Amino acid sequence: MRRWTSVFIMGILLFMVYEILTESESILDSVNFSLNVFKNNVFPSLFPFFVLANILIKCGLPEFMAGLFKGVMNRVFNIKGICAFIFFMSIISGNPANAKYTRELYLDGKIDKYEATKILCFTCFSNPLFILGTVSILFLNNKDVGLLILICHYLGNIIIGICMRGYHPSQRESKKVSFKKAVDDMHRKRVSNKESFGEMITNSLISSIDTLLLILGVITICLVLTTIIDNILDLNSVFQSVLNGFVEMTQGLRYISLEAIPLKLKCILTVMILSFGGLSVHMQIMGILSDTDIKYLPFLCARIGHAIISSGLMFILFDFWISLT
Repeated sequence: MRRWTSVFIMGILLFMVYEILTESESILDSVNFSLNVFKNNVFPSLFPFFVLANILIKCGLPEFMAGLFKGVMNRVFNIKGICAFIFFMSIISGNPANAKYTRELYLDGKIDKYEATKILCFTCFSNPLFILGTVSILFLNNKDVGLLILICHYLGNIIIGICMRGYHPSQRESKKVSFKKAVDDMHRKRVSNKESFGEMITNSLISSIDTLLLILGVITICLVLTTIIDNILDLNSVFQSVLNGFVEMTQGLRYISLEAIPLKLKCILTVMILSFGGLSVHMQIMGILSDTDIKYLPFLCARIGHAIISSGLMFILFDFWISLT
């Protein structure tokens, strides 16, 4: 049986090579599109946060935030206060940054693998600038629905986090919030770091660029895959766009915005794909976490649940939102 699995995998790979050679023009177009997505969206939105996050972790910001937000994180999500750093940084930077922040704290021994798995599941946010700028203005040409998409997407993640309260709950921390203790914890972490400031910046730059090159490679492979699928399958254009979105999110969202379907349906499909993330985002996160034992299956289940919840919220709230705007 395993022998036939190897034959099947080899057959798929050889077919992809054949498609790349015979459909080289469309493949090159998809590669160029991936480079443009990386240059215009991914690199500008993630690189500064990756570098700063690495430096902030070494300077003790997670410990500081743990001291201030442990009560909220314990009560709402039943998880350690230090995970507040991952939660808030992921909101402003977007995926797959949550995987990088989670990996850093896990390898630093601040959270265990169950806490890492749990926080990973409800911090898979899309970048807010991507939603409010690229998706709502450039793709949908309607800035009013951009905020609703953002609300449904973010609220869906918070609901997932609340639903996962019972998944390996963290040990209860003291509910007393002390600003002085938070500052002391941050200071202890900073002075315990033996790197010079120059070494800290250099290592942060190298780590960030390595991660971004991984992201570029995954995006390119997934876009090539969607091009091959488009060439061999003759599907309804809407289904084709949705399928592309579940493989590579940005391309699928662009195609959905061009479809001649009602705006409400466009928004439902858009928030569904944003919340699932696409195969590309999943592969990026798996690549970032490849040197850890953090589980992927709960993350996959959370993304499916997130897609269902956020698209359901959009279906319920869309008409009311449009009547207000």
